[in-house]
Amino acid sequence: MTRYFITGGGTGGHIYPAIAIADYLKSDGEIFYVGNPRNLEFDIVKQKGYKFLPVSVQGMPRKACLDLLKWSIQLGFAVVKGFYYILKYKPDVIFGTGGYVSAPVLIAAAVLKTPFVMHDCDAQPGLVTRYLSPYASGVSLAFECAQDFINNENCYITGNPLRDGFKKLSKQEARRTLGLEDKLTLCIMGGSQGAKSINSASVEILKTLSQKYDMQIIFQTGKKKFSAVEERLAVLYPEYANDKNIIIKPYFDDMVSVLKASDIAVSRAGSLSISELCASGIAPIFVPYPHAAADHQRKNARFMEEKGAGIYIEDDEISSDILLNTIKTLVDNPDRLKELQKNAFELAKFNAAFDIVKVINECL
Repeated sequence: MTRYFITGGGTGGHIYPAIAIADYLKSDGEIFYVGNPRNLEFDIVKQKGYKFLPVSVQGMPRKACLDLLKWSIQLGFAVVKGFYYILKYKPDVIFGTGGYVSAPVLIAAAVLKTPFVMHDCDAQPGLVTRYLSPYASGVSLAFECAQDFINNENCYITGNPLRDGFKKLSKQEARRTLGLEDKLTLCIMGGSQGAKSINSASVEILKTLSQKYDMQIIFQTGKKKFSAVEERLAVLYPEYANDKNIIIKPYFDDMVSVLKASDIAVSRAGSLSISELCASGIAPIFVPYPHAAADHQRKNARFMEEKGAGIYIEDDEISSDILLNTIKTLVDNPDRLKELQKNAFELAKFNAAFDIVKVINECL
């Protein structure tokens, strides 16, 4: 039986592609997931039933200081742990999605000559991918422009792995699942943690969008920011709870239905979110997180804007007026709306998981 190590964590953009590939490979072999037990990946992997191998490592401090020295020591111990896992379990191949969580076992794999494949989801690959990709047996990328940063002949533009629902679920079925009508629908999301800037601008215009434009709104606030949104809405629109056009939750477990039900989205610009927006044929309005590592969200958003597949607003520029006017331009111009939706959908890569697994299996 083939033995696979899967590694990646810290953020959904690293975790969910790794899980998607693990799900694809599980019928052909044994899965071990290497991750940080203090991160989101631990709970997700446990729910999936995969064997979890813990490594304690954090993101690298960006400035030279005592924290950088502590991090270097921590990374060193984590790499030793990576050596131990590889020598003990002897994986046939390792798949890593970049980021600091995957670094220890991929460094160990490079030293021990264990074959590994890397996947990077951003327009500009992260440090781990850029430094370790020359030693990889293959590299898969979500964005074509990312290839400029990779020194590896076996480099493939595959896109990000997607859940099956994005292929199979229709817009009408998604809307029925959420109890919505078949009419113009807006999704507002800032990731699982929410985004204060997006929430603050959006909450001011919910009543207008619903009452004036008869638009349905699905609003994911983030778990820690839900109460602030509720408190503000209680002042601005006390009747919102009885408005059938509005669904507000801290977090949606079924984001496939949420996105497939939507026509327009206001979103951060993480790569996985972009892949899912494209697969849903949504016209996206991006508000990139300004403090993302290597500024990758801005680069992702600019790429989409250049492809005519998204609108880009800076985080420090977004306001209720700007957001309302941006949404209004799409509502008032159906041709522009359809153009953005069409261009985004054409960027979707529904066979990404299959193509990545093909690269992995070539290493066996």
